[in-house]
Formats: sequence, C-alpha cells, structure tokens
Amino acid sequence: MSRRTKKPLAKRGPGGDRPKAGRPAAKRGPAAGGPVRGNRGEDGRPISARPQREPRGERAERPAAKRPAAERPAAERPASDRPQGARPGRPPARFGASSATRPPRAQRPEAAVEPEKIVPEAAPLPTKVETVVVTADENGMRVDRFLEGRFPGLSFSHIQRIVRKGELRVNGKRADSKDRLEEGQSVRIPPLKLDTPKAPGHLSEAEQKTLAALKAMTLYEDADVLVLNKPAGLAVQGGSGTTRHIDLMLEVMRDSKGQKPRLVHRIDKETAGCLLVAKTRFAATALTGSFRHRSARKVYWALVAGVPKPKQGRISTYLAKEESEDDSIMRIAEHGDEGASHAVTYYAVVETSAQKLAWVSLKPVTGRTHQLRAHMAHIGHAIVGDPKYFNIENWQLPGGLQKRLHLLARRIVIPHPRGGVIDVSAPLPPHMLQSWNLLGLEHDRFDPIEHAPEE
Repeated sequence: MSRRTKKPLAKRGPGGDRPKAGRPAAKRGPAAGGPVRGNRGEDGRPISARPQREPRGERAERPAAKRPAAERPAAERPASDRPQGARPGRPPARFGASSATRPPRAQRPEAAVEPEKIVPEAAPLPTKVETVVVTADENGMRVDRFLEGRFPGLSFSHIQRIVRKGELRVNGKRADSKDRLEEGQSVRIPPLKLDTPKAPGHLSEAEQKTLAALKAMTLYEDADVLVLNKPAGLAVQGGSGTTRHIDLMLEVMRDSKGQKPRLVHRIDKETAGCLLVAKTRFAATALTGSFRHRSARKVYWALVAGVPKPKQGRISTYLAKEESEDDSIMRIAEHGDEGASHAVTYYAVVETSAQKLAWVSLKPVTGRTHQLRAHMAHIGHAIVGDPKYFNIENWQLPGGLQKRLHLLARRIVIPHPRGGVIDVSAPLPPHMLQSWNLLGLEHDRFDPIEHAPEE
C-alpha cells in the first residue's frame, strides 16, 4: 500500500480564497481590477514596483546613476517615473488609469498660439531722408498722427512745416496733414528735429505759468480726456504770426515717454468754450472715431442780428473755401463745385431783445470750417461781432456791447473711450456775459436745441 505524501496547502490570497489546483493564481491589482492595497509588500511599496533581486556583488558594482529607473529606490527616481502609489505625501491611487496608460505629454493637444501682433515702436530720429511703410495698425491714421506716433515728442509746428513745404510725401506725392494713410503706402520722411521732453518737476517758470493757465481752463479731466474752456482770442493751433496757441501750451504736459495730449477737434480763434483734448493715443483714436461717425453732439450759443423766422429750423448748404490775398472765407457753393462739402446746422431761438437781437442755440451736424458763422450769415442773421461774415448795411451795434464775436461752444456730449458719456458745459465768456446782462437775457433758461435731430 503506497503512502501519499501530504503537500502544504496553498496560501490564501488577498481575498481569502485559495487558488484552484492546476491553475496559477491570478494576478490582482490595478490591471485586473483588484484593490491596490493587496498588491504591496512589507515595505509599503507596490510589488510591481520592487526591483528583482540580484546577487549582492552585482548590485554593489553597478553605479547608481547607471541603474535602470525601475531598479532605483523611489527617492532617487524622477517624479514622473515613480508609481502613483509610491509618491511621498500622497495617498495611493485607487481608481483611474495608471501613468503607463496615459498618452505621452508630446501627444496631448496644445492651445493654438495666436500670431504676435506687430506694433510699430518709436523709431529713432532720422538724420537723413528715410522711406517707411505704413503698417496694418497705422491704416486709416492721419499723416500728422502717424508722425506723432512714430516719433513721440515731435512738435505740431514742425509737422506742419515739413508738410507745408512738401518735404513729406506719400507714394511720391505731396500730402496734407489731414490725409489718411493706407496700409502698404510708402512715406518719405525728411530729417526731423525732435523736441526734448521735459522731465516732470523740471519746468521753467514760464512753463509753470503755462501749466497753471491750462489748469485754470480745465472743465473736466481724467486719465484719458481733458476738456478745456478755451478763452476767446486764443488760437487752437499755430499759423503765420501765431506764437501762442493751445497746441503749443500742451507741450508742458508731456509725460515721461515724450507723449503730449492731442487735439481731437478745433474751434475758431475768436470762439470761446469747450475744446476736447485726448491725453492718450488710445483716447485720441476713440474720440476721433466718435466725431467721424457723428456720435458726438455739440451745442453752440450765439447772439445774432434780428430774429430768425421760423424760430426753429434746419440749414443745409454746400460750403467751399474762397481764398483771397488777405484772408480766406467759406462761401455758399453748389453741389459738384470743386472743394464743396455738404454742411447741416439746426438752430433754435432761445430769447429775443426788442426784435433787434436774438439769442440762438446751434447744433452743427457736420463740422465744416466756419460752418455756423457762414450759415447764420446765409439766412440773413449774422453773428454779432463777426469780422468776416457780418456785412449787414446800416446796422449799429447797441451801446455797451463789445465788438467781438458772440459765439460760444457751449456744450459737448461724447462717448467716453472707456465707457459712459462725457457731458460738459462751458459758461459764457466775459464779453458775452456782459451783453446778456445788458440785454436782460437769462442765461440759465431752457435750451430748446436739446431735442433737435442728430442728422
């Protein structure tokens, strides 16, 4: 009788079951869907991550730097090569795919990189004739603004001089400072003389007085916009024989980068009232666009001869410049005449004085040179004190009234470049306030032009 030899029972697995005879025990772990905690050794590391033992002699002879990553201790491996459950300070990963099943980093989709926008930087001052090309960002920019942007610190008078002499050319032709450039055009730039920007706090006594005068004129100011109450008799820009003007005065407000505030629009030298100025290039672009798209609203007050009938109306004509040896004026033109531009003005009588004088409120829809003065003269009610357009025969100025232009840029309403609305009003200048008081006109009366159409 043969005697059978008893074999030891197989050890129980992590789940408590013994493997069936004849089949190897199934591996359990993340790949087999089993819990990770049962696949660890006594040292707490996953069994799959433990290196196979080698003879002590071989392990001792192999330098640690040349060992395979899988054979290095966990502390010596790169963080990306450590098993998820072996990272110090983290609990073992019980769910989700292992790092071996993740796609390589290079295969993951990356966000599309937008092409870098090319912004022209301030170019060095040309010492000889140069030709530059208009970029996409400069498309639609006026010639004078183009030069100011390329060469910060360049004075307005210098720009006007080189343009007037024909030294600056666009595609080989003479250009006006108001002309707008197109992308790809070539601009010939002569040698320039750059004004040295003034460092803050280093103004001369005369410049400090100029800065104080600008502050005294200020009706509204923030980081982007400045609204001045320009006095009558002070020019906005320079010209022949003009040594003091607003644009020159703004030189004292240059910042540390050499940028100075920019004029957004202009009013006549003898006209008092609201003048809009942009303190940044961003604001200048936005405000100029508002004027171009007619989203800016301007209201003027004037004292005119006689009383217009009807008391509210619309004046629509074409205006063209007429040059003479001594001066130039705007004449009423016909559609199609050379240089003729359409001009539209709304008017409303606010109050009268003995049917000889009338206080009128004016709203120009377009912005032509001398538009309001030419339009009121055209309907037979010229503005009092106008040296160019007042030509009523045998008309005597009432006693006590000064023979000065009675025209005020009373109010401006325009969208702010950063949101909201700028709404600023200017008071009557001294000579007009004197006339209002002498004639008994109430300057705080309701202005009927408020509800006039915008077109």
